[in-house]
Order: sequence, then C-alpha cells, then structure tokens
Amino acid sequence: MDEIPVYLFTGFMDSGKTTLIKETLLENGFSEQGKTLIICCEDGEIEYDKQELAQANAQIVMVENEEDYTEDLLQKAFVKYLPDQVFIEYNGTWGMDTLMETPMPEAWTIVQSLATVDATTFDMYLANMRTMIMEQLFMADVVIVNRCDDDTDKGKYRRNIKARNRKAQIVYEREDGSIDNREEELPFDISGNELDITDADYAIWYMDCMEHPKNYVGKKITFLALVYNPEKLKKGVFVPGRFAMTCCVDDITFIGFKCKYPKEEELPHRSWIRITAEVAYEFAREYKGKGPVLYPVSIEKAKKPDDELVYFS
Repeated sequence: MDEIPVYLFTGFMDSGKTTLIKETLLENGFSEQGKTLIICCEDGEIEYDKQELAQANAQIVMVENEEDYTEDLLQKAFVKYLPDQVFIEYNGTWGMDTLMETPMPEAWTIVQSLATVDATTFDMYLANMRTMIMEQLFMADVVIVNRCDDDTDKGKYRRNIKARNRKAQIVYEREDGSIDNREEELPFDISGNELDITDADYAIWYMDCMEHPKNYVGKKITFLALVYNPEKLKKGVFVPGRFAMTCCVDDITFIGFKCKYPKEEELPHRSWIRITAEVAYEFAREYKGKGPVLYPVSIEKAKKPDDELVYFS
C-alpha cells in the first residue's frame, strides 16, 4: 500500500489552525493531490464550509472528546473515505501524549507538523498555562505566529519557542496574512567589542550566540556562571553556564559553552564565578561541528545569586 501523507496541525484554542488548514487546502493547491480527510478535534470560531470541502474533494470527521480519539476511530475513517492525504487538527487542550501514543493506520505517515500561535493571546497563555501551550509546539516543524503587529515582540516569541523546540522554523504573519519581516531586537547591544551579560539576559544571549555565533567572534563577554567541571571532563576544558527553565520545573536544563582553560582543575565543580571570555568560532566535538568556544580573559570567584535559574522570556 502506498504511503498516505499526514499533516499535523497543533496549537492552542482559536490560534488559527482551521484558517491555516482552509488556506492550505483551498488556496495552496493541496486539493489537487486527491481526496483529503480532515480529522477535526476542535470546534473553534472558524468553521468548515461543507460546500467548500466538497469542491476541494475533502471529507471531515469530527472528534468531540479526547477519549474518542482512538486507533479504531482512525482506522474506520481510513476505510470509509480512503483518503490520499490526511489533515489532523488536534485539540489545543488535549494532552499531546494522546496524539503521539495513539497508533495510526499502517500506511499513514506524518510528513509535516505545523503549529499556530496567536500573537494577541500568547503572553496571557504563557503566564497562565505555559506548560499546556508549549506542549502544542514542541514537535512542530513550522510554528506560525499570526496576528502580529508593530508591537509584537518577535524576539521573545522566538526565544520561548526555540527553548522548547530548537529545530522549528518560525514564521510571523500580520493580520492581513502578509509576512512580518521586521528584524528581531535583542535586549542588549552587541555593536561594541565588550558585553556584560546580566542574569536576566543570559538565556537570551546563550540562544542568540548558539544560533548566530559569528556575531560574537572576537568579543569579550562577561557573565555570572556556575562551573560544570566534573572529573570525567576532558583536561583543559570546563563549561561555564546556568540552569534554565524552558517550560516548567520538570524542564530545567543546564545551558553553557565549551571553555578552554589550562587551569581548569582550580575551578571546583558547581562553584560560582564571574568570567570574562573572548568568543571564538571553531570545531568542537561537543557541538558535533563548529560552534562558540570561550577563551577566558579573567575569572573571579562569585557569590551564588538569589535566583539560580535563568529564563528565556
């Protein structure tokens, strides 16, 4: 049996999933691929028009409750409609484990996962339902942030999304559907040769440096760091960094840089330092390729901060 491509659409309530599916199906030529089956798990503000679906050679199966999303339902829908492609519009309040652990018909293969974010409500959901909304984004190949305007903090959205899903491509759309190509602004100035990174900016700088290391080559960076220097680490190397919360308490992870330092044995594991280091861009096995490598200019002992965590917001 030929492979049946499955396109997965996730995102929180009323974030634009149905609109995206309709645009994809009706405007982007997907209806020319043959019969389409839409598995719709959410009844949002925008509804499907039966006449439009018929013209696009598409059928829809509504799933009202999470417990109804089962292998049996998917198999019966497959047998009944025999689609050439499948769109799954997943419910933003359902657990992603239900989606990922429910077996699909053997021929079905997820070829692309897209997630939508409403820029007008994202901050509110981050503040009140962070884990739930970020769950919807973690496996997306593309995240579409829609309803953007000139006040949308694109950098903040990128950092929060990339902290949870490094591989995601992020697209920003305005209310009229046009692409928002404004430059993302950093909360610090990188135009000079020296940069003092605050605790509030460390996670933001870390992500930008990992994604755009050449922007920092030759610059001297100063920051407060926790030393990662266990005995098993290679001699002449340690890792200064911080523990960062990406989504919730269960997702705290250590983020740091490879640092070449011949006196690394003088730095106790998990001690606090204030380090000034010059950034180089070179091959590192730890990065599985080229990446930012630090060369210390000065290292001083430091006190543990009141809040040991850093954040991507």
